[in-house]
Amino acid sequence: MSIRVAVYGTLKRGLSNHGLLQHASFVGEDCLTCITLYDLGPYPGARLEISDGIDIEVFAVDKKQLQQLDELEEYLATAPDQGMYDRRQVLTKFGLAWIYLYNREVDQEKALRSGAWQPSC
Repeated sequence: MSIRVAVYGTLKRGLSNHGLLQHASFVGEDCLTCITLYDLGPYPGARLEISDGIDIEVFAVDKKQLQQLDELEEYLATAPDQGMYDRRQVLTKFGLAWIYLYNREVDQEKALRSGAWQPSC
């Protein structure tokens, strides 16, 4: 059974951490208005905040791949509010998908409320 994951940053196709999804199945692209991205420098962080639409990619992964993503995102299943990211489900046009939400403060970070995050040159 595959698990859907929605990605918005370095895990997207062509970006630095996409190798973790090289054996995952690409499901498609969507645009979510339930998240806002914050530019954290080398990667973004998403928060559940209304936006004009953030571009995401959805992949189907297995349990092992999901565990690898949890490690990358420093998600702590036993204490999700204490890791760098929490993992929650959001509704995409492909059904529910897990997405990683940033747990740290974003008061000083630039918000992205539409489009796609791009790494700095």
